[in-house]
Amino acid sequence: MTGTENRCRLMLILPEGNDIAARQTMLEDALRGGDVASVVLPQYGLEDGLFQKHAEALVPVVQKAGAAALIEGDTRVAGRAKADGIHIAGGFDALAEAMEKHSPKLIVGGGNAKDRHGALGMGDLAPDYIFFGKVGGDIKPEAHPKNLALAEWWASMVEVPCVVMGGTDPQSALAVAETGAEFVALCQAVFAEPQNAAQVVATVNALLDEKAPRFED
Repeated sequence: MTGTENRCRLMLILPEGNDIAARQTMLEDALRGGDVASVVLPQYGLEDGLFQKHAEALVPVVQKAGAAALIEGDTRVAGRAKADGIHIAGGFDALAEAMEKHSPKLIVGGGNAKDRHGALGMGDLAPDYIFFGKVGGDIKPEAHPKNLALAEWWASMVEVPCVVMGGTDPQSALAVAETGAEFVALCQAVFAEPQNAAQVVATVNALLDEKAPRFED
């Protein structure tokens, strides 16, 4: 491992899809590109049984690459698929319930924090991370300015790590890093053209290596 631990790192969010083999390949390719801290596997519209099959095929791919596999959706799937944790897309109540049931056995983070007050309430639960933005929120090239502002405020005063949903442009990762956020989540920026996923991951890591601020020990 190079010096990635002391700067903003990548969280990947796998886009929706029905073809398990194609999703495995897409994920393997992306993870070959370089450092990835974690991968969120959302349920999207898959019914629970089918989501289970997807998770059981995809979780090992993530773990083999040394990243943490996080399930968003039916939390029972996380246990059965031996995932590392769960990503909570709901608000305070959903995060509180997940913390009570699954922490510290599993990584528990998320919360979809929309404002300072809500974020602080979630922070009091001491999750593994707080998420600014939402899965599927990458609809513009840059990260949402509100999420960047929240992350900058949060990172300056709260110890709980934060993740910011980036934009469709891989370069948006740098604006996230500059807030002091520990992680930037990318989806369309990496997977819109799956054949280029590894190159995008490599490019983003090189950008963060060169320009992201370093955390103090």
